[in-house]
Amino acid sequence: MELLQDTPGHAAYLAADDVIDHRHPLVRETAERLRAGADSPHDYTRAAFEFVRDTIPHSGDADDPRVTWRASDVLRLRTGICHAKSHALTALLRAEGIPAGLCYQRLADEDGSAPMLHGLVAVLLPGSTRWARQDARGNKPGVDAHFSVERERLAWRVRPEFGEVDYPVLYAAPARAVLESLRHATDRQHLWRLLPTAL
Repeated sequence: MELLQDTPGHAAYLAADDVIDHRHPLVRETAERLRAGADSPHDYTRAAFEFVRDTIPHSGDADDPRVTWRASDVLRLRTGICHAKSHALTALLRAEGIPAGLCYQRLADEDGSAPMLHGLVAVLLPGSTRWARQDARGNKPGVDAHFSVERERLAWRVRPEFGEVDYPVLYAAPARAVLESLRHATDRQHLWRLLPTAL
């Protein structure tokens, strides 16, 4: 799908802040380690994606009660929900000068109940004019997301008949409602009650 930037130009999609803290030593160290095995920005982006997807367990899958939201904390504690993992991947990409932003899906249970907001990352690789969405939440039975810039290989496809939505906005910083929920949650169970169900 075509994404609409919430901020003109690419500078905002390379910026560091309190959440996407890509100037933090741990983020820089991790990026340097991943870059050492990559021959191109494409290879580095794939390596960063697979690192976040595969080595940082989704806290729901791992039944980890801790809540993370700052990219460096996600890397340090090795836990986070989809939104937190997206912050970590965005930081690793921006650390190497690759524009990256955050985007969202509204998903639901099989019967359309219990709507939830799911976090993704979109990347703009050198030479490309199209932002490519990636889903680093972590695979499990029934979830098989992969890095791809040619065609999307996300964890889930939306079902409009159940009220699911692919939001077209590409955010330079996390959506305010998502970030406030992450910051105020005392643990993951509390977070599930705080997270918005739509944007």
